[in-house]
Amino acid sequence: MPSEPDAVEIRVVACLAEKQRTTPDVYPLSLNALRLACNQSTNRDPVVDYDEQTVSDALRQTALRGWTRLASGAGSRARKYRHLLPDALGVDGGELAVLAVLMLRGAQTPGELKGRTERLEGFADLAAVHEALERLIERGYVVRHRRRPGQKEDRYEQVLGGGAEEAEAGAEAASPGAETPPARSTLSPDGPMRSTLGPGDGRKDDRASEAGRKDDRDARDEEFVSVAEAPSPAEAADEVARLDRLETELLELKGEIARLREALGD
Repeated sequence: MPSEPDAVEIRVVACLAEKQRTTPDVYPLSLNALRLACNQSTNRDPVVDYDEQTVSDALRQTALRGWTRLASGAGSRARKYRHLLPDALGVDGGELAVLAVLMLRGAQTPGELKGRTERLEGFADLAAVHEALERLIERGYVVRHRRRPGQKEDRYEQVLGGGAEEAEAGAEAASPGAETPPARSTLSPDGPMRSTLGPGDGRKDDRASEAGRKDDRDARDEEFVSVAEAPSPAEAADEVARLDRLETELLELKGEIARLREALGD
């Protein structure tokens, strides 16, 4: 499993978050409904053309991240899926609305976000949008691009996946001549986000240098322990597949019971 989600995963989970708010009567979504949501030509940038296998593969990866799960209801013959972003990322309704729109449409200004989140949340004013953005920045889920010549507002971009490189390039362009690489937010498979810094050039003395090396060793040791305790991708994939089979068998059993009752006139 990649260290960061790819563009397909981002689109899939964002569509689930969007449709939960805009079409709650058909949520959770079937695989076909989710494919159509990913491929729709409105409120999407870029417009894509995923097939069901592509969406299904992305759902498996997001399930391993704890972002989505199978949620077929009793009596339903089609598998349906829901997102788990509020718990997985620790975001509230307003923050989720902003994040989902950024995931679906790329970098945007606060004014654009206020208009485009109306269907999902509805912010009282522009200040409320700014507050949600600042909280997302603090958690490492969003970055601010500095205003360029001719632009009236800063633009904001999600960096859960598919936007980190552009964010770094924008930060470097905004600070020419800087010797220390900017901080970059990345997604860890074991948790929402972690921040990694470039090499620390220009330390004042050997004592500070040694302290920095010790911190690096401690961080690597903690990461090793975390990875060692976590299940392997293969084990996690087998568990998801087993749950899928159990879900299918349960639905088939319920259907058989319903047919037997009908035959017996119950």
